[in-house]
Amino acid sequence: MSSENQLSLFEDSTLNQKDAIPKDAKVPIPPGTYQTMKELAEHCNNCQRCELGKTRQNAVVGRGNLQAPIMIIGEAPGQNEDETGLPFVGRAGQLLEKILASVKLDSEQDIYIANINKCRPPDNRNPTVEEIKACKPYLLEQIRLVDPKIILLTGATALKGLLAEKRGITKIRGQWIDWEGRLCMPIFHPSYLLRNSSREVGSPKWLMWQDIQAVKAKFDEIQKS
Repeated sequence: MSSENQLSLFEDSTLNQKDAIPKDAKVPIPPGTYQTMKELAEHCNNCQRCELGKTRQNAVVGRGNLQAPIMIIGEAPGQNEDETGLPFVGRAGQLLEKILASVKLDSEQDIYIANINKCRPPDNRNPTVEEIKACKPYLLEQIRLVDPKIILLTGATALKGLLAEKRGITKIRGQWIDWEGRLCMPIFHPSYLLRNSSREVGSPKWLMWQDIQAVKAKFDEIQKS
């Protein structure tokens, strides 16, 4: 089916294809479905494409600059995020803010933050393959709308969820990966850093410092060009 024919389904009121998106994971979300992030967020907040819709308090769509050059993608909301409807607002989020500030990146101006999954998995477990599959089309639309030059993938779930990468994050963190014309870098999730407090050479926190400096250098290069 051509993209024109696929999108024309939305114009046929008898099919109600677009209205069915948040109700059925089998309904596709073609590129260009959403004109604004607000429209996408309305679907996310009413979404039942997987079982997580039954247990969430709030869908966690994103925060930051909708035209940011850097997009940070996390795994899934935790308790604080579920309660507030905002990503990275707990202890891990506070550490992320400090990491960004250490290289003078502003989370309100330079960054847009989202997650692979918009709803909190029970007991903070990792989202399942089916849950990621159901939610990923929303993320792809977010990437299209924000149009970032750099994407930072925090943690293994974000890395595998977006890039289908089989290598572990410890093997490829800090490396630039070209994806859909964008520069992606896998980095450690801040919650992992909270569990590993050492700052010695070679430690996760030390490696994160190297990675975020590389990100800032690339950001400055893009801004100048």
